[in-house]
Amino acid sequence: MTAMAPTRTEPDLSFLLDHSSHVLRTQMAAALAEIGITARMHCVLVHAMEEERTQAQLAEIGDMDKTTMVVTVDALEKAGLAERRPSSKDRRARIIAVTDEGARVAARSQQIVDGVHESALAALPDEEREVFLRAMNRLVTGHLATPAENPGSVRRARQRAK
Repeated sequence: MTAMAPTRTEPDLSFLLDHSSHVLRTQMAAALAEIGITARMHCVLVHAMEEERTQAQLAEIGDMDKTTMVVTVDALEKAGLAERRPSSKDRRARIIAVTDEGARVAARSQQIVDGVHESALAALPDEEREVFLRAMNRLVTGHLATPAENPGSVRRARQRAK
């Protein structure tokens, strides 16, 4: 005898958010790959251009662990898009500085990112798009702003193997 699954009384919000996020990330990755960078590289470039920031600060902004951040900055340095430099504010700190070529790539990658977002939102009628964005902003600045304290770790969605 098999047990019956419980009847859903609410939409599966976790699935909807996870699936849409996953698809958007894959579209973003494919679009940015055309200019030879990753979404993480884009994130580091644009946030490093805003103000003097250390690797640790950029890792926090981009929600990256230390190892991922080091690998990302190494790739940016190898490509000539950024470099590690001493901070002008704190001589003990090192910052990530964007090169002139990195600034050109960041401008192009921002156009790509904006285009991917615009394409996704274009699937909604104008009046629904505005409501959707307002609702999402309200969620991420309100009820879903801070992860719950959890004694066990919650893993992020697994990336599909190629």
